[in-house]
Amino acid sequence: MELTLIQKIAVFIIPVIFAITLHEAAHGYAALKFGDRTAWMLGRVTANPIKHIDPIGTIGLPLFLLLMSKLAGGPAFLFGWAKPVPINFANLRNPKRDMLWVAAAGPGSNLVMALFWAAMIQLGHALGGSFGLPLMLMGAAGVFINGILAALNILPLPPLDGGRIAVSLLPPKPATMLSRIEPYGIFILIALMFTGILGKLMWPLIGLVFSFSTLLTGLDNQTLLALISILLN
Repeated sequence: MELTLIQKIAVFIIPVIFAITLHEAAHGYAALKFGDRTAWMLGRVTANPIKHIDPIGTIGLPLFLLLMSKLAGGPAFLFGWAKPVPINFANLRNPKRDMLWVAAAGPGSNLVMALFWAAMIQLGHALGGSFGLPLMLMGAAGVFINGILAALNILPLPPLDGGRIAVSLLPPKPATMLSRIEPYGIFILIALMFTGILGKLMWPLIGLVFSFSTLLTGLDNQTLLALISILLN
């Protein structure tokens, strides 16, 4: 089975938008709970995707990558971002400690969404027919994109969430040294991507998200991988 570009867009668009935007909303919600009202005052503590969508990062780049993969005849690689939620860490009740929970809320939300989409695969299988297969494919897209975002953001590199978690956990001196990397973090990430190191670091983590999703929802792992294979080809 091979999907057309339009079919791939239809399958991916809802999981991608919510994976990226709810990730940011989760940061804002956690910040509010720990004392920083910045995101709440700007209307960013919401599940409304319109408040978080970045025209390029949330829509343009993923669509471009899907188009390029289709033209090149290779597997799709999706990447994107939403508008970052503004957080003033100085407003947190205990900035160094609470930074961990605010940062972890993002990839944590992706894990929850991966579970939700794995459950949608199960629902699609139960429904069957002409509605069941599209729902299963959308569920697989949801598990896949949330697995990527969770794995990427847990890497201990500022400004990724994992970098902020590491800064929170480390003693003051190494934490300060790691935080100074933040202005260069995006360039390090790009270098890791082009050298292939990023993929080697991420795929074991993505596999853990897949296993986590299938274990807790009772989904057969081979079914998930077969659906993802359809999406990537």
